Amino acid sequence: MGDCFILLSAGKSKRFKSKLNKQFITYKNKPLFEHSLETAIDSNLFRKILIVSNKKINYKNVEVIKGGKERHNSTQNALNYLKNKKIKNVFIHDSARPNLSLNLLKRLKNQLNKNSAVVPYIYSENSVKYKSKNKINNLDRDKILLTQTPQCFNYRELFNLYKTNKAKITDEASLYLNNNKKIKFILGDKKNFKITTIDDLKYLNSQIYYGIGFDVHRLIKNKKLYLGGVKIPFHSGLKGHSDGDVILHAIIDALLGAMRKSDIGTLFPSNSTKFKNIRSKNMLSPVLKFLNGNNFSINNIDINLICEKPKVSKIRNKLIKSLSSLLSINKNLINLKGKTVEKLGIIGKEQAIACEVVCSLSK
Repeated sequence: MGDCFILLSAGKSKRFKSKLNKQFITYKNKPLFEHSLETAIDSNLFRKILIVSNKKINYKNVEVIKGGKERHNSTQNALNYLKNKKIKNVFIHDSARPNLSLNLLKRLKNQLNKNSAVVPYIYSENSVKYKSKNKINNLDRDKILLTQTPQCFNYRELFNLYKTNKAKITDEASLYLNNNKKIKFILGDKKNFKITTIDDLKYLNSQIYYGIGFDVHRLIKNKKLYLGGVKIPFHSGLKGHSDGDVILHAIIDALLGAMRKSDIGTLFPSNSTKFKNIRSKNMLSPVLKFLNGNNFSINNIDINLICEKPKVSKIRNKLIKSLSSLLSINKNLINLKGKTVEKLGIIGKEQAIACEVVCSLSK
């Protein structure tokens, strides 16, 4: 005897309003249903994994059966199919909840050792009302349980309840409650979010973009050295139309690249006297304004500062603090590495400093 994970994936997605049923919409680079399916497979908790779908699906070690007209019909098809398969418990999950966690699966399985029905829930974070005739009444939100899936049951008990059921039900917990059967409710997972409309998908499906920046400048005497917006005590500064801050220049190019907005030279041409000796932090400001105004946010920035001197280890904390302030992001999102070139070329001869940056943005 073992357990079976049943993934309901036969819905018509009427509220999703798309030509493609929502369970097959791409979310994080794969069809929506595959996220929960792969969590169940990787968990190694199940003797059998069963998908109920009206579309052909090929997946190794996963069985697929045809769904019914409504959700409860699909569940009944699955229970009938498992009749002689030596199944002890069933975990019934909606494919529209892609963020199923292994932790939740394990907690549900643990509770099934002592209970014949286990259902996860979360509390409502909103005030709740209900309308009766023409009157609107308050409900105590602390007593409102918003049930999730997987909903887990002793197979034989659920099978017998479905055999005599004639009513349309929206989940298996309703069937148990309608028959005065005991359910163990456990706290679920807020991330186990159900996608019902396209707006729900947009809320979850933030897009990730990456950008690369690179800059190099010669060192010259009698000029101040600026790195990461910080004035660094040094015998030379960086030659350039601006203050030559290679770190900020590379960051600007990385951000522009991730947003597909050309490069720093397009925004600040070196043949324009307008930008002569401009501080690089002032060049960064309009880029950040565009970033914030177009709903981008910085996930992380990784920096390679390439030079023999100054030693990055001695100025790292100061630079990261400055960049954190200039970019308005947490210091933990910035990584700064020092790289030498083993005395090779103009950088190795301490005649230049270079910087390369990779950044990640969400939208």
